[in-house]
Amino acid sequence: MFRLLLLTFGVLGLTGSFTLAGLQVPAFTAYIDPDPEGAQVSEKQGITGWNDAAQQVVWFGELKAAGELTVALSVKLPPGGKSRLQLKIGDQKHEAEVTAGRADFGRYPIASPGYVRLELSSLNGTADAGQIETLHLDGEAARDAHFNLKERRNAASVHLAYPVPKETKVALFYNEVTAVADPLYTYYMACGFSRGYFGMQVNSATERRLIFSIWDAGNGGDAKDRSKVAEDDQTQLIAKGEGVHASVFGNEGTGGHSHLVYPWKTGEAQKFIVAVQPEGTHTVYSGYWFHPEKKAWMLIASFRAPKDGKYLRGLYSFSENFGGSNGHLQRKALFGPQWIADEIGHWSELTTATFSHDATGKADRLDRFMGVENGKFFLSQGGFMEGRTPFGEAFTRPATAPPALPVLPNP
Repeated sequence: MFRLLLLTFGVLGLTGSFTLAGLQVPAFTAYIDPDPEGAQVSEKQGITGWNDAAQQVVWFGELKAAGELTVALSVKLPPGGKSRLQLKIGDQKHEAEVTAGRADFGRYPIASPGYVRLELSSLNGTADAGQIETLHLDGEAARDAHFNLKERRNAASVHLAYPVPKETKVALFYNEVTAVADPLYTYYMACGFSRGYFGMQVNSATERRLIFSIWDAGNGGDAKDRSKVAEDDQTQLIAKGEGVHASVFGNEGTGGHSHLVYPWKTGEAQKFIVAVQPEGTHTVYSGYWFHPEKKAWMLIASFRAPKDGKYLRGLYSFSENFGGSNGHLQRKALFGPQWIADEIGHWSELTTATFSHDATGKADRLDRFMGVENGKFFLSQGGFMEGRTPFGEAFTRPATAPPALPVLPNP
């Protein structure tokens, strides 16, 4: 995925010009820290609007070799403009003034391979630091280095797939999720299945939600605009719980959406159940959540899904970083225990799960993990941490005593 550019090329269009060989890391792959919105980041412009010295521009990458790392930066300034910057790697800080479109930070000794944080600071107070365009890395430590070079800065999405015997008619799917690290733009999905998903999301610094959604049939699985989905393919809302908002969604397929705004807590297990009732060529899908204060199960919503008529299938969970501006932060949650009930009410436990990830996790962001911790499965992504879990690896967690499985209220 990287391109280690061994040919020398010119960098033009700056205040002056210069040439550099080595690995070129675009500015649009960096993060603004501590406020992700503290400057503008775009593929066309790089980093602009950086006029707050309290914000840093930060790149992360994995160095595969020890040795010397030479670092420079291409910066565009207006005529007569000045900028002074500092680059920190580990305990080493070097300052540089931008001249002829270039800030040269010199050499940094790298003692051992591993992930590295390159932190750029502005020494310009409230004056604009300039348009940051490209980070240039060279030297022995840059050889075969691994950086994400794409505009998408999200951490990889990671998934658990729960194998179920084909002959099992799954009528109920129970799962718990305990958030360990849950920065903004995190969605922990507890109960996923072929027609929908149910989980909990961090929407803003002040709002968290529980979300239950069911996809439409037919071309609704691919459409972005629900108005273009045939009426007999559209999922219909049957009922919703107190305080629940229900609507329709698009842009990721189309379907029926419901959510409850609720401040679920980090470190506290959230309990979810999806119940299904096939009705001829339709299936009614209902999502229930255990309210921690009320100590009771409540209905989030029930939807009638057309062109179905089947029980639950394709059971899975996932963790998603749906906003890339803070994709450098770690997300981690514990999943389990998982239980299913068949059509006659017989419960059985799921203790095996298989790991997978999205295309971002294939080559761009390798900081993605699954394992077993405290008797539960965990998923983790982001944080630029050492190691990774291979795609398709299976894990088995210890069996548990049955939880207090509920008699659910009627939709």
